[in-house]
Amino acid sequence: MRLENLINERLIATFAPLHHEVINESHGHSVAPGSETHFKVVVVAERFAGCNAVQRHRLVYASLADALAAGVHALAIHTYTPEEWAAVNGAPDSPPCLGGSKHDRK
Repeated sequence: MRLENLINERLIATFAPLHHEVINESHGHSVAPGSETHFKVVVVAERFAGCNAVQRHRLVYASLADALAAGVHALAIHTYTPEEWAAVNGAPDSPPCLGGSKHDRK
């Protein structure tokens, strides 16, 4: 199973989200083509009500423990309650990678 699919399944099973996205951002980093090492997840769920950002991130990390152990190098987490999601215009874009050989291409 692809790692992206595993992350997707875990988020759905754990949070029953009203909206979620799993975005493989590996292509924007200095990794081999087809890598699954850098991800961004957006999760909109009632479960986050009353939780601060650290608590929300801990919940996501706990739900993805086995997926993260499979070699995820970076995980950007954006969590929202349905009310928060309605008030924002989507999750922010990830910044460009400037590490490794990407830095030399500026």
